[in-house]
Amino acid sequence: MRRLRIVAAGVVLVALLPFALTIAYLVVNPISTLMLWRWVTGERVERVWVPIEDVSPVLVRTVIASEDARFCSHWGVDLQEIQAAIARADDEIEEARGASTIPMQTAKNLFLWNSRSFIRKGLELPLALWLDLVLSKRRLMEIYLNIAEWGPDGTFGIAAGARRAFRIDPGQIDADQAALLAVMLPNPHRRDAGRPGPGLRRLANRLEARTVSEGPDIVACLRLGR
Repeated sequence: MRRLRIVAAGVVLVALLPFALTIAYLVVNPISTLMLWRWVTGERVERVWVPIEDVSPVLVRTVIASEDARFCSHWGVDLQEIQAAIARADDEIEEARGASTIPMQTAKNLFLWNSRSFIRKGLELPLALWLDLVLSKRRLMEIYLNIAEWGPDGTFGIAAGARRAFRIDPGQIDADQAALLAVMLPNPHRRDAGRPGPGLRRLANRLEARTVSEGPDIVACLRLGR
């Protein structure tokens, strides 16, 4: 019985750890579980943390337009987007966005693993709500940009992604480059913003046009420069 209690206490502590870490991430710059795994297994990891104020505002707006258009208005989980995802399987750019919000993707990257399992999704939802409650939208976006994969072979964070694709710093990204990077995000192992094929270029052009109309609200939400 005593051993069972110890095991149960350990499980509870592990389950609560992400909620405690989220509070630390108000000031501590985190790494993702995938980055940690690659370090443990001796694989390459390239990531240089960059503050959001040093990232081109057009890149931030474009990523939000691509990944989570209602990022500034929902509480971490977008129920409207989940319902709508079923009805748009024929739209490539919308399919790329899916129903996963930026807080949900951040929760997965920080605390969970890559899979399409219902277990992972079930864990992802409360963590996304907690992240959105504790962290500001600006801080959430800053973390997401710095832990997402932006290319193969251990390329993490927008600084490494921008340098790999265009040999520039993230503050120098223009609207065209931002669209290419954003549409690459759903599959950075098969899509290359630095060498886009016709399909990727077409998706980027459509996203760039849509970002123009969605930009002002995002500027206000994240206190971005124009």
